Amino acid sequence: MKSSLLAFALVLLTSAALAGDNYLVYFGTNTNAKNGSKGIYVARFNAASGALTKPELAAEAGNPGFLSIHPSKKYLYAIGDVTGPDGKKGGGISSFTMDASTGKLTLINQQSAVGSGPCHVNVDATGKMAALANYGSGSVASYAISADGKLSEAASFIQHEGSSIDPKRQAGPHAHSVNFSPDNRFAFACDLGLDKVLIYKVDPSTGKMTPNEPAFAKTPAGGGPRHLAFHPSGKFVFVNNEMAMTETVFAYDAATGAMTEVQTVSTLPEADRGKPGYSTAETLAHPNGKNVYVSNRTHDTIAVFACDPATGKLTLIQNVAVEGQIPRNICLDPTGKWLIAAHQNSGTAALFKVDAESGKLTFTGTKVEVPGSICVRFLAVD
Repeated sequence: MKSSLLAFALVLLTSAALAGDNYLVYFGTNTNAKNGSKGIYVARFNAASGALTKPELAAEAGNPGFLSIHPSKKYLYAIGDVTGPDGKKGGGISSFTMDASTGKLTLINQQSAVGSGPCHVNVDATGKMAALANYGSGSVASYAISADGKLSEAASFIQHEGSSIDPKRQAGPHAHSVNFSPDNRFAFACDLGLDKVLIYKVDPSTGKMTPNEPAFAKTPAGGGPRHLAFHPSGKFVFVNNEMAMTETVFAYDAATGAMTEVQTVSTLPEADRGKPGYSTAETLAHPNGKNVYVSNRTHDTIAVFACDPATGKLTLIQNVAVEGQIPRNICLDPTGKWLIAAHQNSGTAALFKVDAESGKLTFTGTKVEVPGSICVRFLAVD
């Protein structure tokens, strides 16, 4: 009898431990007749075992590329195609309710991006506002979010101005991402066309953004800043330069929002540096502060850097094959033990194990089909 009770207790303890490791994994995609994608997909993932299920359609949507999950875990936001009140289609942002039991999404409402070619979205820490970047028109917009997850019309819209040194890709602005600072006082927009990270003050109570002073930080000329990530200490910012295949480290002043360049390093192995045709895509900082990861989109690798937590400086320690074509996005799970890479052109996503000591990546052998996969986001469901 005692042995049976002990066995039962062990089962309960094991189940409880596994329950705390359960996640939904949402995939944003580009949708077209060729790749067969129908919208946003969802899979289940267990961080204890590394088990990843086959993704299923969570909601039909047009080109829901990048996603952001509300801090309440009740709502999800996606950039993509929207239909206006006049019935005309254009770029915009959509809000969805999330069913934690099934992973399914239900549309709440949609709003125009105001500019063209929306490519990135984020929700602030309070859950009261969202901001997006328009690559096509080189602009940013922000929205108030109500208690039921609904989006307001654009609370602010800011058109970027200027150009940089590459006449083919930098003849005008191309905003590529928007990220909120750890203390939620600022928003940072990487603009590939300007070689700048523009800095905005944010007001979650109204959903508005206004230019900061300083108004921007410069990145290396011709580099084309794309995405950024904050070090968990809040002292450094890491920006990947898409066109130059480099990563720039900035020291960050949380009081003013100012960024000061510390270092710029290549994301490629030495033998491939300077070759044409490559571009970077995503930047991640590990929650332990010891590593930074950058996806080399056309090199089909992930660059793994060791990070000095005192200076923010990076040392390249690995370029691992991404096991697919065009790693548009990579994402660490909340435990920091796993990384999923989304392959836009091969329509797959691959799971990697993160070494606890070095931060290096090892492909687990797990790869799932996700047509047109562009973005990966984890949601704890326990």
